[in-house]
Amino acid sequence: MSDRLSQILFSAGCDAGVVSHCKKTAELASRYRGASVDSALVEEGAMLHDLGRSVTHSIRHAGEGAKLSRKLALGEEVTEIIRCHTGAGLSEDDCILLNLPPANCVPKTLEEKIVAHADNLAKGSREICIEERMMLIAGQSKRSKKNVWRLSMEMELLRD
Repeated sequence: MSDRLSQILFSAGCDAGVVSHCKKTAELASRYRGASVDSALVEEGAMLHDLGRSVTHSIRHAGEGAKLSRKLALGEEVTEIIRCHTGAGLSEDDCILLNLPPANCVPKTLEEKIVAHADNLAKGSREICIEERMMLIAGQSKRSKKNVWRLSMEMELLRD
């Protein structure tokens, strides 16, 4: 499945660095399991979470990726993973503060949360620990940092 998903990313215009990062995110996401986790959806969402980087490398990439996902008819569950993967998600207020269209982009399903967390543990194609991610986001709001930490603690309960 990974080759087919890599091809979707390349066809959309993502570069090799983005595809490598998505592969690492999918590898990390595969470590999180639970009785009700759809592992195929997690793999697909993790591989495609940065689809929008074919359009922009700004914070807008998640929304752009969701638009592309809909255009490519990838399915609403994958689209939601793409839309909600940034950090620990963005609330409607966060979106307004970041000059994004107001929307609740906080991950709700286990699959959405797993991909967001795995993305936080991937820096390029390298695995990092949550403490390193926290250092990388040190300049962000206290609420944002708290949300990333809480998501990590929740997801680590599912780790193999």
